[in-house]
Amino acid sequence: QVQLVESGGGLVQPGGSLRLSCVASGIVFSLKSMTWYRQAPGKQRELVAAISTSGSTNYADSVKGRFTISRDNAKKTVYLQMNSLKPEDTAVYYCNTRIQSRDYWGQGTQVTVSS
Repeated sequence: QVQLVESGGGLVQPGGSLRLSCVASGIVFSLKSMTWYRQAPGKQRELVAAISTSGSTNYADSVKGRFTISRDNAKKTVYLQMNSLKPEDTAVYYCNTRIQSRDYWGQGTQVTVSS
């Protein structure tokens, strides 16, 4: 079975940093693009960052320059380094991959940015 497990969320003050991790199993990780999404209360789930099999990255405009997505194929893990966090970054963050047109999601990890 495909399984994605996120971790690393928590409460942080504005301007602080967090590093999220997502460990994958049940997939050929090195051959899959991976993405991070987030969903804030009352809002649609939005794409935050994506990384291809070759390491190419894409970011939402709202996080460019602050967030960095990376991957470690040996550990089957994708990371999201989140710096200069803002209250508007508060959301549940999910990792995602698509296999044969089906989306697979982790359980999510809560990130709260507040004073």
